Amino acid sequence: MKKSSNGRQPKRNGKAKSAAAGDVRIIGGQFKRRVVRFIDADGLRPTPDRLRETLFNWLLADIHGACVLDSCAGSGVLGFEALSRGAAHATFIEVNPAQSDMLRQSAEQLRLDTTAYQIIQGTAEQVLTQNQLTQRHFGVVFIDPPYAQDLWQPILTALITQSFIDTDTLIYLEADKDLDGQLTELANTLNENLSTQQPSNQATIGFDCLKQTKVGQVVAGLYQLSSS
Repeated sequence: MKKSSNGRQPKRNGKAKSAAAGDVRIIGGQFKRRVVRFIDADGLRPTPDRLRETLFNWLLADIHGACVLDSCAGSGVLGFEALSRGAAHATFIEVNPAQSDMLRQSAEQLRLDTTAYQIIQGTAEQVLTQNQLTQRHFGVVFIDPPYAQDLWQPILTALITQSFIDTDTLIYLEADKDLDGQLTELANTLNENLSTQQPSNQATIGFDCLKQTKVGQVVAGLYQLSSS
């Protein structure tokens, strides 16, 4: 995971310590070997290099020029890695105020143009419904919140219902349990809700798995929306 993977989002009731707890290196692109830092907070752990390298090998042909969303940013290493490899813009959402400040410091240390990123402090599922984002569509989305909280379902629901993603968007998911079964359940729930709201001419939502891997107990996959 990003927080566990890319700097995992802290527990919502956890208090972050003020001192920086560690750092993680960007592994590819123009910022290769540069460091981004993360605070000492419950559940905040960067994504392992091995898994990050696999992810960006999957995205190799698609990351250049993409607008990306790092939805539970933590250390922000996935978003910064994307920018390092040629993404046009990265949006970082991070619930912890101290870690949000650390993201701003990392962006400044990398000397990123302020038009190339946006950092928003808050929970992803709330931010996505409050019209705070400068980008209205994302080509690549990273969703890897703390495993125990199962936040990727409400985040993915908000992205779909608010039309931030479509069938061309590449969606990276990370969890400590089976993803495919949970995505099937989520699709069923979304389709039931949509059929109630719009009973006619409503496409059926589904998820296509493009790539998947398992590292220890961590399951990670790359998905796209499908509709019929």
